[in-house]
Amino acid sequence: PCGHFLNLIIPPSLLDFLFPSLAQVTPTLLSRTRLHGLRHICVPGGSVGRRAFWLLALCTSLGLLLSWSSNRLLHWLSFPTYTRVHTEWAKELAFPAVTICNNNPIRLYKLTKSDLYFAGHWLGLLLANRTMRPMVLDLLQEDRRAWFQKLSDFRLFLPPRNFEGTNLEFMDRLSHQLDDMLLSCKYRGQPCGAHNFSSVFTRYGKCYMFNAAEEGKDLRTTMKGGTGNGLEIMLDIQQDEYLPVWGDTEDTAFEAGVRVQIHSQAEPPFVHELGFGVAPGFQTFVATQEQRLTYLPPPWGECVSRALESGFFQVYSVTACRIDCETRYIVENCNCRMVHMPGDASYCTPEQYKDCAEPALAKLSTLESNSCVCRTPCNMTRYNKELSMVKIPSKTSARYLQKKFNKSEKYITDNILVLDIFFEALNYETIEQKKAYEVAGLLGDIGGQMGLFIGASILTILELFDYAYEVSVKIIVTSQTLFFFFSSFAYFLSSVCSQLKKNH
Repeated sequence: PCGHFLNLIIPPSLLDFLFPSLAQVTPTLLSRTRLHGLRHICVPGGSVGRRAFWLLALCTSLGLLLSWSSNRLLHWLSFPTYTRVHTEWAKELAFPAVTICNNNPIRLYKLTKSDLYFAGHWLGLLLANRTMRPMVLDLLQEDRRAWFQKLSDFRLFLPPRNFEGTNLEFMDRLSHQLDDMLLSCKYRGQPCGAHNFSSVFTRYGKCYMFNAAEEGKDLRTTMKGGTGNGLEIMLDIQQDEYLPVWGDTEDTAFEAGVRVQIHSQAEPPFVHELGFGVAPGFQTFVATQEQRLTYLPPPWGECVSRALESGFFQVYSVTACRIDCETRYIVENCNCRMVHMPGDASYCTPEQYKDCAEPALAKLSTLESNSCVCRTPCNMTRYNKELSMVKIPSKTSARYLQKKFNKSEKYITDNILVLDIFFEALNYETIEQKKAYEVAGLLGDIGGQMGLFIGASILTILELFDYAYEVSVKIIVTSQTLFFFFSSFAYFLSSVCSQLKKNH
C-alpha cells in the first residue's frame, strides 16, 4: 500500500530522474577512454571469468604503477645532484689578488721605550712586572744587547698618560715596510713597485696586496701562461729585525720568510690559515689555475648567496664569514676588536690582546662547529697552486747581488727570496653542481610507466576527472531535488495535519 501510495504521489519518470543510474554516464566513458582493460571489465555480456581476469590484470598494473611512481617521486624529493667539470680556454684572464705578509709582525729595533713599556709583556720581551726576560739578552746580537738593556730600563721613565695601543698606527709604524722589503718587481716583464701594492691588516699585522680591487682602477690581466707572464718579485725579509721570542712561553719563532695567499679580489685575505710559506734563499715558482665553482642553494645544496647582516663585507665568502664571526665573538667577549677586524669598536690594548682576545680566538676554534657555521657561497673563484723551488743565489749571482745591494752573501742567503706567480695555462676550470633529477624527468618517468602498465596519458587522466565531475554533478542535482521534494512533502503533510486538527 505504501508503494502504491508513493507511485500515486511520485510518477515513475520522476523517480528515474531523481535516482539516475551510473549506467547513463559510464557507457560514454567506456566508449571513449584509452585506459587499457577497463572496457573489458565492463563489457556487456562478458563472462565472469574473463571480467575477473581483466580486473586482476588492471589492479596488478595499477599496483606496479603506484610502486614505481612512488619510487621516482621519493628520488625527486631527495633532490639529487651531480658535479660537472669543464675546462674552458680564454684569450685573457684577470690576474688574482696576491697578499704577502712577513712572518714577523713587529720589528724589534723600531720599538720605542713607550712601546716596550705598554706592549713588552704581550710581545714576550718583558715579564708581567715589566722586567726583562732573562732569555731575551741571550737571543739578541751582541751589539744590540746594550741597546735593549737601556730600552727596558724604566727606573727614570715617565710613561705617557695616553698610549694609543695596538691600533692601525701602532702596527703600521712597527711592521716591515714594503719599500724596504721590495728589492725588485716585475709584472709581465714590465717594472712595478711598492705603489702597485695596497696595505691590508691580517693576523700577521700589516700585509701587502697586489692587484687589489680599487675604485677607478682596472684589474691587471694576462694573455699568456707560463713564467714571465705573471708577477715576479724579490723580497728582503729583514731577519735581523725579527722578535727573539713570541708568546707566553720562552720560545723563539721558528719561521722565517713570508706567507702568501692567492685569492679572488672579492674575498678578503685569510693568510694565517689559507696562505703558503715562501722561504728565503729560494726562488719559488707558483703555477696557478683559476677555478670557478657554482653550487646549488637548498634543498639541493647548502650554499649561501646573501650578504652578511653585519655589512662588513659586500660579497659573501667563507673567509668573510669567518672574519665576521671572529669579530663579533671578540667584541662580545672582550669589548674591543683586533687590528685586522672590521667595524667601529675600539681596538684592543696589549693587555686585552694577551688576556682576552687571543685566548678567545683559541677557544672559538674549538667551538667553531657550533658557534660559527660558514657555508659555501653559491659562486666562488679559487686558485689551485703547484709550487716548485730552486736554491738561490748561485755563485755568480751571489757576487752580483753583493755588489748591487751592498750585502754579504750570508745575508742574501738568509734574507732574500724570489717569488714568481703565473698561470699554468690560459684556461680556467668550471665546476658546477647541477640538479640530477628535475620535474621534467619525474613527469617523463611517471608518464612512461603509465603508458607501459595501463596505457594511460594525461588526456586519459582528464577523461577520468571528467567522468567523476559528471557523476558528482548528477549527485548534487539529485540531492538538491530530493531535498526540495521532501521539504515540500513535509510542508504538505504538516498542512494536512493542521487541517485535520481544525476539523476535529
